[in-house]
Amino acid sequence: MAQDVGTGEPDEAHRRPPGVDDATVEALGMLTKALEYTERARGHLYAMHHMTGGADRMLADAARMLRRAGHGEQADLVEREILGRDVVPGMWTYQLVEAYDDTYYQVFTAVEHRVRRDLAGGRRHLAEAEMQRAARSRRRGPAAP
Repeated sequence: MAQDVGTGEPDEAHRRPPGVDDATVEALGMLTKALEYTERARGHLYAMHHMTGGADRMLADAARMLRRAGHGEQADLVEREILGRDVVPGMWTYQLVEAYDDTYYQVFTAVEHRVRRDLAGGRRHLAEAEMQRAARSRRRGPAAP
């Protein structure tokens, strides 16, 4: 939704519903901030998944190169001990990603959505919209006579 730059007021989707007090807006802001941190953590988990997979492919190349260079015993060691190894017992990184999504991330997003729906009609970023309005008001300064 677009913001009305002329008035500095948030659009309807970002206006505080009637009866929602400052403490609730602040609590909802913190809940959303926690979700945003979780989003970042999830991104890092996917990055770990991609990087570990890339490293595993490099290990396969390294083993082939060691073997070609006449170092079959070391190539066997790399293949036997590291290549394709579980990152935690019984799991590859894709399974960690799936477990995180299924047991934590999806629950977190559903709860955050439900709390916003219950307390603010589902509106998002109320605290940020109010900070934006306040910053624009300060920027404009007092009204001209």
